[in-house]
Amino acid sequence: MIRFALVLLVLLGSAAPAVAQSRLVSERLVSKAFSGNRIGTAAERRITVYLPADYDTGAKRYPVIYYLNGFWEDETRPFAITDAKTQFDKAGFIVVTADFTTPAGTSWYVNSPVTGHWEDFLIGELVPHIDARYRTLATRESRGVAGDRVGGHGAIRFGMKYPQVFGAVYALHPIGAGSGLVPMHTRPNWDRLTTAKSVDDLGDDFMSKIFTSIFQAHLPNPDRPPLYFDPVAEEVDGELRVDSAVRRRLGDSFALESLVPAYAGNLNSLRGFKLDWGRNDANQDHVWSLQAFVRTLDEYGVSYEAEEYRGGFGDRTWGDDGRVATDLLPFFERVLIR
Repeated sequence: MIRFALVLLVLLGSAAPAVAQSRLVSERLVSKAFSGNRIGTAAERRITVYLPADYDTGAKRYPVIYYLNGFWEDETRPFAITDAKTQFDKAGFIVVTADFTTPAGTSWYVNSPVTGHWEDFLIGELVPHIDARYRTLATRESRGVAGDRVGGHGAIRFGMKYPQVFGAVYALHPIGAGSGLVPMHTRPNWDRLTTAKSVDDLGDDFMSKIFTSIFQAHLPNPDRPPLYFDPVAEEVDGELRVDSAVRRRLGDSFALESLVPAYAGNLNSLRGFKLDWGRNDANQDHVWSLQAFVRTLDEYGVSYEAEEYRGGFGDRTWGDDGRVATDLLPFFERVLIR
């Protein structure tokens, strides 16, 4: 009996130590970037920070990826309904997500007097906050921005405008690259937009909500309630008529393709720039406009990587054979300095 007890003590004493685990930190950051917005965007923004498994066992610093989500996807989305944490465990990065949603779906990651100053929030507040609170490698060479669909659009835009902050960009199936096969003004239901008393009146009209978010971001008019944007078109005697001046403003502000001439040099200063998209997207406008976008990049001598793969609209993002695991993380491992 005594001998058995001694053996048991030896076995217990030699048990393997607990394996360190990655973890998610939930935070709230009170922002000054949303003062005076017209749609009630809250100043308190929610954040999720992914910390690698060895973060709590040492003193080293880490590269950071800012991951931007799509329509109606808040900071919890990648971790709540996908295997994002499992995939991020394969690479040694800090990953930051934040809530960029609006009542119409998304902020489009731009400054707007209607929805709030989302660029100022990310660049002027969130990035400095993360660098101050966590052990980051706080340089552009070690900081990347990525996103999925609307988030991919935002990632490219941030890479264009803020190369001093982000040294690398990966855009997963970005949308809003430029003109597609169908004119933009034909997409929303203008009758519903002109009679709506609030975004809630759009109900389940998904397309009208999407374009409301675009118009509030890129055609904002704080003095035009209740939806606060200048309309691209209106119905007159049963005919839809386009306001060419407003349509020009929309294209110049919204389409990534239209920004290339001004920001080609900034894109070429990046350590890496990659985008991809699924050729089987049910909305072929996305595919058409992305093909045109990369041709524009070629015209202006921008260095980039692009891939059109077999897949649909965001259906190959996660999982062991998803684009995050097979392409996005290896891309950042290659281009970001550790």
